[in-house]
Amino acid sequence: MSAIAFEDFADGCRRDMERALAQWLPVPPECPPRLHEAMHYSLLAGGKRMRPVLVLAAADAVGLGHPDARMLALPAACALEMIHTYSLVHDDLPAMDNDTLRRGRPTAHVVYGDALAILSGDGLLTEAFTLLAREPALEGPAIAQRKLQTIQLIARSAGAWGMVGGQVLDLQWEGAPRQARAEDDLVRLQDVHARKTGALIRAATGAGAIMAGGTPNQIAAIDAYATELGLCFQIVDDVLDVEGDAAQLGKHAGKDEAAGKLTYPALFGVEGSRQRARACAERGHAALAQAGLSGHLPAILDWTLTRRQ
Repeated sequence: MSAIAFEDFADGCRRDMERALAQWLPVPPECPPRLHEAMHYSLLAGGKRMRPVLVLAAADAVGLGHPDARMLALPAACALEMIHTYSLVHDDLPAMDNDTLRRGRPTAHVVYGDALAILSGDGLLTEAFTLLAREPALEGPAIAQRKLQTIQLIARSAGAWGMVGGQVLDLQWEGAPRQARAEDDLVRLQDVHARKTGALIRAATGAGAIMAGGTPNQIAAIDAYATELGLCFQIVDDVLDVEGDAAQLGKHAGKDEAAGKLTYPALFGVEGSRQRARACAERGHAALAQAGLSGHLPAILDWTLTRRQ
């Protein structure tokens, strides 16, 4: 598949999702105007929209391009972006990463203050589950079962087992002394990344496959792919924090080293980290090929490996 074809697909996913978000995000008088403004500011600030694109790509892969696949998966795509955005708003707070730039704009707490930034993140998180429970508004036990399975998957991946747990471990080990054996540092690092970044990426592909009616074998293969994709994404993110610049990244670079965080470049150097990312990409492609799945998922893995932002 050509890079142009993939970009067209990704742009179409982003347009569909942003139209749906504008429709599904609560507006006054359902919520206070200031809360709506703060949620809207962070949620519709642009960005890669990787997680919703993954939801829709996974749905297409198991739905063989059937138009209903995207319709069934679109609420989950929007919910994942709400959850991801809430996590960014909270991560940027002074008590966490203390960052003032996100997606090329001042972070939410800089614009609205800490209290409203926290509450806007809380609002996005809870509205995500309202949306998952309500949409798609179709009758029947099969759709109801898919929705329940998707809600369970996303909730677990976003919560104490997944993203939130990973953030806690990241804070706990920030600036901590290195272990006596490099292997122990690697285990610690992989645990943080599998929870903090990888869990929500796996939830995105899983939600898309589930909502589009994927078979157990297809869902398992897509999860194996997403596991490698999540690790590849985080390794590249660590490298970009060393090599990137704020203009390209839309956020400040060099934060990890300044905070004393354990990263792949800190353990293996930049080139060693890139080699590990390439190995992840090879395993991810193999997982899809073994299940006979293709579509846009391989292109997302290739983009992740070569991205500059």
